[in-house]
Amino acid sequence: MDHKGLLTKGDLKTLIESGDLVIEPLLQDSQIGEISIDLRIGTDFLTSQLGRDPYLDTSMDGEQKPPLKSFFNETRRNIGESFLFHPSQVVLFSTLEYIKLPKNVIAILSTRSSYSRLGLSTSTIIQPGYCGCISVEVNYSGNTPIKVVTGARLVQARFYRLEGETEYFNGPRKYICQVRPIASKANEDKDLAVLDRIARDNFE
Repeated sequence: MDHKGLLTKGDLKTLIESGDLVIEPLLQDSQIGEISIDLRIGTDFLTSQLGRDPYLDTSMDGEQKPPLKSFFNETRRNIGESFLFHPSQVVLFSTLEYIKLPKNVIAILSTRSSYSRLGLSTSTIIQPGYCGCISVEVNYSGNTPIKVVTGARLVQARFYRLEGETEYFNGPRKYICQVRPIASKANEDKDLAVLDRIARDNFE
């Protein structure tokens, strides 16, 4: 019986060889570590920008409200070209690798130590059954811009096997089978309508 918990190198290779775990392309065998797999910076980026609005509004969509994606610029780099991370900037990029997880495996992403020591940080959870490239949100807390190479191994994924299976496509999803980074859809959360009704009732 398959054991639960953190998957080791042997577990990961077995899943990849059987096709239950898909990670393409894996450019080097060394991407598979003892308890994680390194993932590379893809070619598409969204970078936060200062706009005319004084703040980002994550409340419900309104006719006069600009979409959250309008606060981000789209840009693209070829593999081997450089990209700059600027201080106090949020950057979203898609992994070079396409991922398909088994229905009983969850992945947790973090910044590789070499880059987290420079001030780059991320924390992302990938649900069981997910398929697509991964949108990685990176925050930079340093003071000096950092130049990185597109295709570099910036994040690492740890994989955990669950006791049972889940169905990723059981309900509606805001982020699904993406191949390019997707800006936040926080203002599309269903509970916002409930909160809006509560607020209106309190003022009546």
